[in-house]
Amino acid sequence: MKVVVLGAGLMGKEVVRDLVKQDEVKKVYLADRAIRQAEDFAEQLMSDKLDILLLDARNDVQLSDVIGLGDIVVNALFYTFNEKVARCAVERDVHVVDLGGHIGGATEKVLALHEQAAAKGVTLIPDLGVAPGMINILTGYGASKLDETETIKLYVGGVPVNPKPPLDYNVVFSLEGLFDHYTDPSRVIRQGSIKELPSLSEVEALEFDRYGMMEAFHTSGGTSTLLESFPAVQTLEYKTIRYPGHAEKARLLVDLGLLSRESTIQVDGRPLRVRDVMMAHLTPQLRLGDKSDAVLLRVHVSGTKDGQPKTITFNMITEKDSSTNETAMARATANTISVVAQMIGNGIITKRGALPPEQIVPGALYIEEMKKRGVVIEEN
Repeated sequence: MKVVVLGAGLMGKEVVRDLVKQDEVKKVYLADRAIRQAEDFAEQLMSDKLDILLLDARNDVQLSDVIGLGDIVVNALFYTFNEKVARCAVERDVHVVDLGGHIGGATEKVLALHEQAAAKGVTLIPDLGVAPGMINILTGYGASKLDETETIKLYVGGVPVNPKPPLDYNVVFSLEGLFDHYTDPSRVIRQGSIKELPSLSEVEALEFDRYGMMEAFHTSGGTSTLLESFPAVQTLEYKTIRYPGHAEKARLLVDLGLLSRESTIQVDGRPLRVRDVMMAHLTPQLRLGDKSDAVLLRVHVSGTKDGQPKTITFNMITEKDSSTNETAMARATANTISVVAQMIGNGIITKRGALPPEQIVPGALYIEEMKKRGVVIEEN
């Protein structure tokens, strides 16, 4: 199979690193306008399977030409390009997987292309990160083992291995994305009905091996398409995992309006967003750098099987790979989207149309493939 990877950022490069190792993958194209960055990476990787392409994703003709080179596209661009890439891929009869984006309805716009994609024999799968992404696949797999699913509880957190005060946190993706997750409401199902709860609320304790007692609280975006895929459950909720005390400190920042998209101040007679000030001030302090991170995950899927109550639990602790310097978040995210892309290319996933991960990705095989890549998900 030939795979086009759009975006030479951290996730795109780690996807390429996995793809070139696979015998079934004959050619990989890494496309980005940051051509020097991509070429430097290619020199380090030294794979004759990899070609670097210049791409300005805003140029429709150029984007179409690049997409047309592959059998499948891994879209690691900013989420605002997701719909455009998906539409272009359908026109070129090419499959697409992306990392999702709940803001502005990016995922919903991709899923709205279901009929067009099915008619062209194309598969589109959005939201293939960790949360959403990995948790969707595990939820769908857990539910498939039950006759009736009643409760789904999801917990994920990217945390530093050695936390430093005052926030005990390091940035493992976008700081602005983090602010969105902390300020936007969390959509859940309670007593069979969809409700919105404030983020950073309903803090609960969770214990993980080697990490001890952690805390988890509501944040936006994690439930993604699961609310529509499992509308009949009584309870469905997603919470973010952090070290104890983090939620209270983050809530203070939110209550003071320091993370707001709308709040502005005047500096030399010009308006300046308070959020921009916070990002500029906190980013150098919270940058992960050469420090080690971990991704902690727990998924509970409960219901009945053969008339008896049953709960299926998935647990994962993944840490930074010191040999490659690959962060835990990159390992979990990049390998997830790479594995699913290869499932489409290898003919394991044969459904066509635009479908969320929980409805289309085979869970048992996904867990097996992730284990081969050092990301171990335990099922109980």
